[in-house]
Amino acid sequence: MKWKQYTIQTTTQAEEFVSGMLAELGIAGVQIEDNLPLSTEDKEKMYIDILPELPPDDGVARISFFLDDDGNHEEFLSRVREELENLRAFVDVGSVEIIEKETEDKDWIDNWKKYFKSFVIEDILIKPTWEQMPQQGEYRSVIEIDPGTSFGTGKHETTQLCIRQLCKYMKPGDRVLDVGCGSGILSLVSLKLGASSVTGTDIDPICMEATADNMQINHLSMEGNHFFHGNLIDDEQLQREVGKGYDIVVANILADIIIPLTPVIPDHMKKGGIYIMSGIIDFKEEAVRKAVVDAGFEILEIGSQGEWRSITARK
Repeated sequence: MKWKQYTIQTTTQAEEFVSGMLAELGIAGVQIEDNLPLSTEDKEKMYIDILPELPPDDGVARISFFLDDDGNHEEFLSRVREELENLRAFVDVGSVEIIEKETEDKDWIDNWKKYFKSFVIEDILIKPTWEQMPQQGEYRSVIEIDPGTSFGTGKHETTQLCIRQLCKYMKPGDRVLDVGCGSGILSLVSLKLGASSVTGTDIDPICMEATADNMQINHLSMEGNHFFHGNLIDDEQLQREVGKGYDIVVANILADIIIPLTPVIPDHMKKGGIYIMSGIIDFKEEAVRKAVVDAGFEILEIGSQGEWRSITARK
């Protein structure tokens, strides 16, 4: 679908004023571009996989809103310009020049790709499908990934914590359950490390398509591997479909989901099986620890990368 994108050149100081004014005029949402670093609270709320490196803040902000392509918006834009001038009495709004361009839905989906570059974790190379293989380097495995619109490039600290633990605890022939599989990155790693089979679940149906695509990209057969849409916490039908007897369960989700999920996990594992959890912000660590111990697990180690934690436990 095509849209008209209107971008107001303003200041970081005026961001909230301009956004509020647009909301009062009926604009449901805006896109804000500036060089202000994200706060810790913002990062936790967004849980984004890739944080771009920004240049120094220059005080400039660009606020964009979108209107249907098939209409005359001059009357509305005149009202916007009038309200912007009224805001000058309260705040420095900058030039408030409005730049118009045409855009499509796919532009929003693809813009993040410029921030996703190849990287190595342990001795595994993870690269986007649109990049060439590096000319130098020896890797145990190479994983190509196209996350599409689902979470999971492997770049986020929580995913890297899980990959390290999979490298440490995975044995050839292990059966793996990937809860919250996203783009399938941890399932791909598991199979490359020698898993005999992988079962994945996710509450987002888009993840099923993304995972299947990434399996094909990496020349991995879907035969014997299964991916289900649903919530393992309370979906009894899904619990039956997932089955029992897993050697490793990996859950890279969020602490508030891991806590109610954990009591469900032992029924799907072999005795002595390994449970790897990540997506745990530092101040949630104790709450997750308690849930893990209360579910009968023995905690083997706590991993840390930045403000994120992983917990590895044994049934």
